[in-house]
Amino acid sequence: MRSAKRAGPVLNRRAPMPVVVHSAPLVLPVCADPIRDGAVATKGDRVVEVGTRASVTTSFPAAEELRWTGMIVAGLVDARAAGSASVLAAGPGVTARAGVVTDLAEPAGVPGMSYVEVTSASEEEWETRGRDAVITTIREVDRPCAVGIAAHTPDPQVLEDVAVLARTFGLRLLVDLDRHSPAALDEAGVLGRLCHVAVSRPLDPGERKLLRLRKTVVAVCASPAPDVLALLDEGNAVALGTGAGGGPSGVLGVARGIRQHARELGLRTRGLDGRLVVAATMGGARALGMDRGKGRIGSLAPGARADFAVFDARGRYPYAALLAQPPCLGTVIGGAVLPAA
Repeated sequence: MRSAKRAGPVLNRRAPMPVVVHSAPLVLPVCADPIRDGAVATKGDRVVEVGTRASVTTSFPAAEELRWTGMIVAGLVDARAAGSASVLAAGPGVTARAGVVTDLAEPAGVPGMSYVEVTSASEEEWETRGRDAVITTIREVDRPCAVGIAAHTPDPQVLEDVAVLARTFGLRLLVDLDRHSPAALDEAGVLGRLCHVAVSRPLDPGERKLLRLRKTVVAVCASPAPDVLALLDEGNAVALGTGAGGGPSGVLGVARGIRQHARELGLRTRGLDGRLVVAATMGGARALGMDRGKGRIGSLAPGARADFAVFDARGRYPYAALLAQPPCLGTVIGGAVLPAA
């Protein structure tokens, strides 16, 4: 007996999202080796397949293909940027950023993490109006997972309370080491997996070790930065940021400055290009707590968010070509194609 067929149109059923294949002479997933003549297949805001162009187009023969020149690379992550800003102001190829804001209602432009600034100069000021204002702001936000706290207070007691508040709400913390030493932050309970620190000064071996033990990501926001190689060699988790002042060259400019300074000092730089690109992508994702699970950023693999940039870069050594700061041809954020700046 044949089953009855449903007559008439099916209501309230969305049409399936189309698959789009982005291909280029070179794909740099960051979490895997570079792929010559590669492609990234996206569906909605997610990556569904990464591989050679031949294999991806075979998997999705009916998909629309967007053919790019140059290199597709996982979206760059600015681990310490200033305020809310448009895509154009975020730096070439940046698809996520850690922005310190005063008003969460401002349009973020580039997704990532928005950090509410705490600047209370004393415990009294914090108790009187600071804490309630921060709690109210957090509760009114539609997506609390995308909100953190930037602890810019000089008061150690306020720091301790901010750390408790962050743990209570499950929020991430951002602290500038120009304001506090790692030891003071550790004493206040700030350091840990939920925290990342921004630094534009050298760190001594003890400070690097403490941050490493607490599994706190270090966002380097200056170039030249004399101890980046030490941070990388000793096993610290490293990200890159443009700092509070921002900068038109973006995180690739910071990476290029670090490499150039290392060469000028005659330091060993074997493999440094690749490590700096990892810091500018997966390192930044880790700083924001967005490096794992579905919708992760900073790398290109099935399940990751469809965030990547396309640079007019070619050559035998892809990481070096990227650090040469080639023109950005376009950016894709959440599957949406944005024009080049």
